[in-house]
Amino acid sequence: MNPSEGLSANPSEDSPESPASPSAPAPDAVSAATADGPAAAGIPDELRAASFERQRRLRQEPRFPGGPAIDPAGSHHERRIRSFQPRRSRVTPGQQDALLRLWPKWGLDIDGRRVLDLPELFDGLPAVLEIGFGMGEATAQMAAEDPGTGILAVDVHTPGQGNLLGLADRNGLTNIRVANGDAIILLREMLKPDSLDGLRVYFPDPWPKKRHHKRRLIQPEFLDLVAQRLKPGAVVHCATDWEPYAEQMLEVLTAHPLFENTQAGGGYAPRPAFRPLTRFEGQGLDKGHVVHDLLFARR
Repeated sequence: MNPSEGLSANPSEDSPESPASPSAPAPDAVSAATADGPAAAGIPDELRAASFERQRRLRQEPRFPGGPAIDPAGSHHERRIRSFQPRRSRVTPGQQDALLRLWPKWGLDIDGRRVLDLPELFDGLPAVLEIGFGMGEATAQMAAEDPGTGILAVDVHTPGQGNLLGLADRNGLTNIRVANGDAIILLREMLKPDSLDGLRVYFPDPWPKKRHHKRRLIQPEFLDLVAQRLKPGAVVHCATDWEPYAEQMLEVLTAHPLFENTQAGGGYAPRPAFRPLTRFEGQGLDKGHVVHDLLFARR
């Protein structure tokens, strides 16, 4: 699930990081003096430039040594309108421990510089891609209930990455891999044609404002790319509680020539048993939200 969980229907803005956060470098006299104003008076240009370079380097360094990178694809891929909203929030000691111990084993950065061998990555298991998993509870439950399927779970939310790794470790789940970065770059640059056995997009950011609709993930161009990476018969499974987004999903999936609705009569599908009812979804249902599932197979 997306960090916004869809149910709020209001994407959050980036929030300033707490000084206690591992990613927030402690201020010093030089960096404080680089700001405009009286504090900058009398600071030599060379010293100010060195401080700016130091701050830039710190922003690019991983929050945890050997853990997920802040911007794994860097600048070697073109910039575009993104469908996700990165969030900065506190990483708990347990999540930090999981990242430090398990990222080298089960984590990967989406850098766009290599092509993944999914059979090797998952020891021969069929692999599905999940885009946006929030804190990872539903992902871990699906992995536990279907150990014969590998889940490549993508998100940019560091606490959620650590939480999912911790859940996998505590529950002995070896069929989860956590990917950090932009799922579009992963699909376009790092996955082979016909390599995926499914795609799951649960409660993506609905971007409710009309001027933000171009940021929604489920678009014809996205489905063009997905169709190249899915095996014939593989299913795209989307779920959302935002009615206008559900209507758009149904429209673009129905219109795409390479996808076919698994519902004989068309329209939305009942929630399949393998998709867990999450705490956030339950809260939304209690408030009267209607959740729509869509399952379309690659022709």
